[in-house]
Formats: sequence, C-alpha cells, structure tokens
Amino acid sequence: MLSFKKKIVTDEAMRPVAVLIDYQDWQKIEQLLEAYQLQQKQDFNLNQYAGVIQLTQDPLEYQQQMRDEWH
Repeated sequence: MLSFKKKIVTDEAMRPVAVLIDYQDWQKIEQLLEAYQLQQKQDFNLNQYAGVIQLTQDPLEYQQQMRDEWH
C-alpha cells in the first residue's frame, strides 16, 4: 500500500469528517483508480453468463403472478 501524508479533519465531537492530502498524492490516487477501473472493464464479460439460468416459466407471466399476489 502506498503511503501518503494526510491530515484528518474532525468536527466538534472529534468525529472524522474529511481527509486532506497533497494534490500530487491525489493525482497518483486518481491514476491508480483509473488504471484499476480500465482493468475491471476489460475483465468483465457478460457473455460468460449466457444460458446459465434455465427458466421453467415465462418471466413476464411470473412477474404478473407476483404482482397479482400483492392485491
């Protein structure tokens, strides 16, 4: 884990409400987050879930039955 110089800001009850860090450190964090998000998007593929669920009933019919039970 990277080490950053930080200052914790508290309210009157000494509860933490904010953290102050140097702008250069913030830029490093932003770069790391962006790289991580790009990696997550590339690794995620919805096609891997295609055909996983085998339905025994039409989804719209099931939804209507559930809604009818509420009345």
